[in-house]
Parts: sequence; structure tokens; C-alpha cells
Amino acid sequence: MKVLVSDNLGEAGIKMFQDEEGIDVDVKTGLSPEELKSIIADYDALVIRSATKVTEDLLKAATKLKVVGRAGIGLDNVDIPAATKRGVIVMNTPGGNVITTAEHAIAMILSLSRNIPEGTASLKAGRWDKKKLQGREIYNKVLGVVGFGKIGSIVADRARGLKMQVIVYDPFVTPELIEKAGFESVSIEELYKRSDYITVHVPKLKNTTGMINKDAFDQMKDGVMIVNCARGGIVDEDDLYDAMNSGKVAGAALDVFESEPPGVCQLFELDHLICTPHLGASTQEAQTKVAVDVAGQIIDYLKNGTVLNAVNVPSVTGDILKKLNPLLTLGNQMGSLQAQLSNGAVKEVVIEYAGDFKGLDLSPVSIAVLRGLLTHVVKDDVNFVNAQVLAKERGIKVTEATSDDSGEYINLINVKVNTTEMTNTVTGTIFGKNELRIVKINNFRLELIPNGHISLIYNLDKPGAIGSFATLLGKNNINIDQMQVGQEEGGELNIIFLKTNVSLPPHVIEEMHQLELVKTVTPLEFDI
Repeated sequence: MKVLVSDNLGEAGIKMFQDEEGIDVDVKTGLSPEELKSIIADYDALVIRSATKVTEDLLKAATKLKVVGRAGIGLDNVDIPAATKRGVIVMNTPGGNVITTAEHAIAMILSLSRNIPEGTASLKAGRWDKKKLQGREIYNKVLGVVGFGKIGSIVADRARGLKMQVIVYDPFVTPELIEKAGFESVSIEELYKRSDYITVHVPKLKNTTGMINKDAFDQMKDGVMIVNCARGGIVDEDDLYDAMNSGKVAGAALDVFESEPPGVCQLFELDHLICTPHLGASTQEAQTKVAVDVAGQIIDYLKNGTVLNAVNVPSVTGDILKKLNPLLTLGNQMGSLQAQLSNGAVKEVVIEYAGDFKGLDLSPVSIAVLRGLLTHVVKDDVNFVNAQVLAKERGIKVTEATSDDSGEYINLINVKVNTTEMTNTVTGTIFGKNELRIVKINNFRLELIPNGHISLIYNLDKPGAIGSFATLLGKNNINIDQMQVGQEEGGELNIIFLKTNVSLPPHVIEEMHQLELVKTVTPLEFDI
């Protein structure tokens, strides 16, 4: 079996492939997309980091490809739905660079506080700018940590060791869990108001892109310091530039950028910006660990069929996977839908299987539900192996139940999610062999195919409601591909799932909210 390593990989990982009997490895880095496409048909496995783009076009040419392994966490450069459709397993190594990224954030805080980069540059330029570069202590300062996942929690712990006062905002982690770890859980508004330093540790999602923007800066202390070692685009670079020019932000440290490499960037003109070229995971220890991890996972899969850290399939045999696959996809989409319908930190997930499932072990389906739910919280950190562990770490109680009564359906999956703010129930089934349907959301009955560009609309059940937003979409050259309308049992609202040819732009959503009979509009995304 042949393995292609198309990005730089630690020598320890390459040696593992070379030493493994029955595995031939080629290391060909720096290939253009056309060059990679011309040779990919020869390989059973592809090992990448962030440079190689695994597109649908490349996957079509990869006729032998069984697995893609990412030495690292982020999978923005992999078309996961296209890989899933073609039966290609996508793996990552989520634990390999957690500590090193957290340490980089701490290093950024210290460098900002003591003007270390500026001091180095001035000395090398022949100046002695001792008075100009007076710094500040971090002792007893308030550090606001946005995101309390694996990296954010380590940053909080290291900052506590430096005697900083640490406050934490994470809407997907219960306050009890944060407080149990020894930190204060606060709202995002309070974090902005109180923090001397703010460090970001959330995945780049639709609702986190641009979250640190002008409105956020306006709520912060004068002289706040901003650190982003998570993903480019979470901090709005134009708004950060304005905030630094006005003096609202005294300094910023960026390891990530909206475009990488960033090229010409107006932030680089500012004295109190320090930056590094996405070095959060770039330590010798981390790169060795992710190289060893990805090599071990791919070898184990190619030789033994063992699936580890796969983001698109569970760890089951091929025969069982074939039988379970429609249910796995349904479970994943139901979990994803629940994440987008629910507000507040998740406290409990209740999964009920009703009807005839032909004696199948449904535990992988429950894991698929958790994966879909958590993907909208931790994104690339979650997969079919660690979903249960991540749920437990976040204090989420998971309960499974079975029932013979599925009503008019052969079988049903009910997923109820209790959060600190609300309870939602989603019900789904399979029509025929593999046709996915969501058939009920809370008290609304409907028939929804969970894929594509979908928006959830609540509107008053009155004449003209549908016509009002349909006219608005037409004016914006947006075509309605499909519309599912359900009614609230005994209520006055309709629920509409609208499938369009493109995702709704923010300005169109805002205009729809202004319509008299439309109550809410929520765009939905499904990752598989």
C-alpha cells in the first residue's frame, strides 16, 4: 500500500512509514494542485498539514484513496462532505498541539506586557529606548479567556500560576464546570468590561467570525490588550486597527490572520502590534507528536482496519458501517440541528430509539448525535472517537432509551437537549433505505431533508407571510429550491424550512427580520 506525504511532516512519522512492512511512502511536498491531482490515483493514503487542499476535484481523481490524515487539528483545507460521499476516511490528531498553542498565548501576553519585540528591534537598530519601552506587570491583572476548551483551559491554568485573575466566558460550558476548575464564569459583556487582557480560544464558526469587533471593543477597558492564537477572522482586523489607533486597545498579539499569509496588512504599521506566522503549534515536541500520531493512525487503519480520530466515520467494521451509515448521518444532522436551535450551555442529551432497528447496535448512532452537537462548539476537536469524552468533560449528561412505539413510522430517533436556557426536541427517521427526514421539531410536524442551504423561519400563521419574504428573496436574486411548512400544535406560529440556491446573506436576513409577519430567521449549516 502506498502513502503520499504532501506537506512537511516530522521525521519520526516518515520513519514509521518507512519501517512498516507492506507500506511504501513517498514524500513530495510543494506540489501544485495540478501536479498532486496527476499522481494521487496511485495512493491509498494521503498525509497533509495545512498547505495541501483536499478538494472535491482532487478526491474524484483519487480512485484508490482510502484515508486522509491531517497532522494537526484544523481541517478547513479538507472537503469533508465530498470525502464522506466517496468513502474516504478523514482523520486528524486533536491532542498533539494543545499545550504548545496554550504556551504560545502566554508567551504573547508576556511579550506584549514587556515590549520584548520592540526592545529587540530598537537595540539592533542601535537605540537605547529604555524609557519609551516601559512595560506593565501581569501580576493581579484580569485575564479574560474566551473559550474554555482544551487550549483555553490550559491558558487559564498557566495564567493562574502567574497570579493573574482569570475570568472565563464559554456559553457551551456550564458555569458549574468552570467554577469547579477554580475560575469565575462570566457573561461576554462582563468579560469585556473587566479584562485587562483578552485571549481568544474558540473555533472559527459562523457565530464566532468577527466576534471581537467594534461593538466588542467599545465595551472594553481603555488600554486593553488583545491576543488571538486561535483562528484568523475571529478578531476583525479592520476594527482592531481602528481600536489601536484610537488608544482603546493598547496592544495586540496575533498568531493568526484572516488571510494566510496576510501579505500587506495595515496592522503591521502599528508599533504596539506583535505577530507571528501561525506558530502556535510549531514546536519540535508538538510536530513530532502529531507526526507520530498521524502515522500510527494511518498504519493501523491500512493494515488492521482500525479507525482512530476519524471525523466522518465511527470505529466499526465495514459491514456494520454499511448498515448503520444512513442512521449515523441522520444522528449527526439531528445533533447539528439541535446545536443551532438551542441557546445556553448543554446540560443533558436524551436519545430515544423507537420502533424496529433490526437488532443493530445503536451506540455509534448516539455518538454521531453527540458529534453533530459538539461540532458547532469545538469544531475540529470532535470526532467519532472522542465525542463521548468531550461531552463528559463539559458536564453533559447523556441518556439513551428504547421504545417499541414509533407511531406511524417504522422507526424514529428522538433527541431531546436540555440547556441552561431551554429544552428542544428533534425527531428524525429514514424513509426507504437511506432517505433522511426530520419529521418533528418540538410541537411542529414537518418533513425536512437536512442538507443544503437551509433557513429556519418562524412566522405568524396569517395570509401574506410567505409572500412577503418570497418577494424579498426574489428582489435579491435568491431562488427558493424547496419549502417545508409545519404548524405549531394549538398555536399561532408556522415553522418554515426554506432551502435556497445560495446561503442567505446577512443583509437579507436583516431585511427579513423587518417584515411584519416574520418573527425569526435562522440560517442552518450541516457539515456532512
